[in-house]
Amino acid sequence: MHGTVTVVDKGAVRVHSYMAPDDSLNVTTQLIETPARVIAVDAQYALAYADEVVAHAQGLGKPIDRLIVTHAHPDHFHGAARFGAPVHALPAVRAQIAAQGAVQDPTGILIPVADITPTVEITPGTEVIDGVPFVFEAVTGGEAADELVIKLPEQGVLVAQDLVYHGIHLFLGNNDIAGWQRAVEQLAADSSYDTILAGHGLPAGPEVYEGLRRYLADARELLGDDGEAYKKAILERYPPHGGPFLIDIGNQYLFGAQGA
Repeated sequence: MHGTVTVVDKGAVRVHSYMAPDDSLNVTTQLIETPARVIAVDAQYALAYADEVVAHAQGLGKPIDRLIVTHAHPDHFHGAARFGAPVHALPAVRAQIAAQGAVQDPTGILIPVADITPTVEITPGTEVIDGVPFVFEAVTGGEAADELVIKLPEQGVLVAQDLVYHGIHLFLGNNDIAGWQRAVEQLAADSSYDTILAGHGLPAGPEVYEGLRRYLADARELLGDDGEAYKKAILERYPPHGGPFLIDIGNQYLFGAQGA
């Protein structure tokens, strides 16, 4: 296996958090194992790594009930068809994915739009799946225009995905640092969750919020009108962080070819 799987045991629920290697942006897929099934969250960037996730899920001996796609960034939905399960998303996220049309994975494999478009719309609220309450909340603004947060209140698990990065450089291409800061404060205000699942990086505890606050504040200070200058400054400030290519991708959105 090229990716890294971290297992968080919460009794009736076990979370298998798969983090892709560096060449696929350290993006994570969460496999939430309930007593009789598996709920997958986000579908990887490279199809080969989606296949690794599915192989791990199949090894649990339980069916994949559904795949939930939290937002419309390609690294979270390219591998959707590999899961062989209904794909769920917020209506806004579904529309944003469909609007992108056919895509290519990092190796150049063409992925038809039908393979990535969610078919089941998520309504915010609580749904009991296999006896486990899942709370679905929609968040507007931040790392993406629209994102889904999933809470498992009985287990103290918060599936934050790309509202939380853990030890990985942030993608700022949505150009909404202030919105991201507000979202982090809202998440951090609820102290009932001791396990925070990140969209890039390993599972964490509530201490991850302080690092996010600091990074976002620094990014707001350092981000001017020169992408290369920003990259140099943020790398110097956070030398241990992984995923520097995420800075390059964000700079392409913010500055065009100049920041690539």
